[in-house]
Amino acid sequence: MAVEHHSAVAGTALGMTLSQQQPARQTVAATAVVPAFALVDCNNFYASCEKLFRPDLANKAVVVLSNNDGCVVARCPLAKQLGVRMGIPAFQLRPLLQTGAVVAFSSNYALYADMSARVMQTLAELAPAVEVYSIDEAFLDVSGLSAADRAQLGQQIRQRIRQWLGISVCVGIAPSKTLAKLANAAAKHYPATGGVVDLTDPVRQRKLLALTPVGEVWGIGNKLSQRLQTLQINTALQLATADAGWIRQQFSVVEQRIVQELNGQSCLRLEDLPQPKQQIISSRSFGTVICDRQQMSEALCEYISRACQKLRQEQQQACQLTVFLRTSPFARQPYYADSRSGRLALPSSDTRDFFQLLPALLAAIWRDGHRYNKAGVMLTDFYPAMQVQPDLFASASSADPTGRGPQLMQVLDLINHSGHGKIWFAGQGIRQCWQMKRQSLSPAYTTNWQQLAWVR
Repeated sequence: MAVEHHSAVAGTALGMTLSQQQPARQTVAATAVVPAFALVDCNNFYASCEKLFRPDLANKAVVVLSNNDGCVVARCPLAKQLGVRMGIPAFQLRPLLQTGAVVAFSSNYALYADMSARVMQTLAELAPAVEVYSIDEAFLDVSGLSAADRAQLGQQIRQRIRQWLGISVCVGIAPSKTLAKLANAAAKHYPATGGVVDLTDPVRQRKLLALTPVGEVWGIGNKLSQRLQTLQINTALQLATADAGWIRQQFSVVEQRIVQELNGQSCLRLEDLPQPKQQIISSRSFGTVICDRQQMSEALCEYISRACQKLRQEQQQACQLTVFLRTSPFARQPYYADSRSGRLALPSSDTRDFFQLLPALLAAIWRDGHRYNKAGVMLTDFYPAMQVQPDLFASASSADPTGRGPQLMQVLDLINHSGHGKIWFAGQGIRQCWQMKRQSLSPAYTTNWQQLAWVR
């Protein structure tokens, strides 16, 4: 949370204020349970996962790089102290890497996803309802708890995740999700809070809102922040005290709900069951440019396979496949990008059905002489797997003449998820020299038996 323009003394005072527990207010007749949300956010998650299995890096600055080791996407606190900026190109870190002042890792998404699942499983044991908001964030339902119980739960969450998983988290508690976001940011920014901030008290809400720039409110982007500032709304408190109806006239009902949320009125309920996806995209920048059509076909087959695997995990089927490719917008040659879509007669989650659409789609957009640096696929037009109405008169799919495709896909996913091996289609290629660069990839500590950490 950016509050550098305030003095250190003021920041410390606010931290002490936020860390103090407010006595529970007595009500005359409490018939309805007031909603309360706790936002649990892992601190420097990617970098923390990399440090977790490397105790020798406990006092080292660690950063995590983006796809193809392009730029910094995560930093530990020591790296921030050295002035490493988010998004800085990796080549600019070369002096720090050569001296050993900074250690860089390629993105290990398998490790991060597995550690995230463990964090969410631990949270599910501590709260009646959990909404997984992102890979390192989750909202918890803490309605009905007293102020003392909320504070105790917040510290219990921090201690258990730290003890069981080695990951540090902060907890923000408030009567609305938007305020819980701000409470979590305060818990990270002010050490005196002990990593837990309870913003259920309106007085404490106003103190924090007055110090928060409007652009840091959840749901307020850069463009919206600039528009609000032209209306002399510069802080979260000024937005909260604005007339909600007027905000709706100037913007939309979404911004009106943000105002209501900042005033402690819960407009966003807890989504304990994730909403079904409306599309699945699988795309990567290549480690080396592709000039050969066969290599491009292999890359797109790989992306189709990944997308269909996610589709089956969602227990969905899709009808439409979109294929896209592009050259680098920064290259000397003219920029080229194009896409095409194709449809299946019936919804499917069988990888082979979408493979059959690929040749015609690729032929329509491929142009010889270009150096392609990125491609991808998108699946859309979803149907629940158990609610698809088959066509009584349709012939069997040429990709699945036996009708046992679902069983085959289930076995394929089971083998690939078990860690005992990997099966892929020949169309995905073998060498895959176009795969993205990951020169500093850490081992699969938690998902591969051959790469388990050794304790000496």
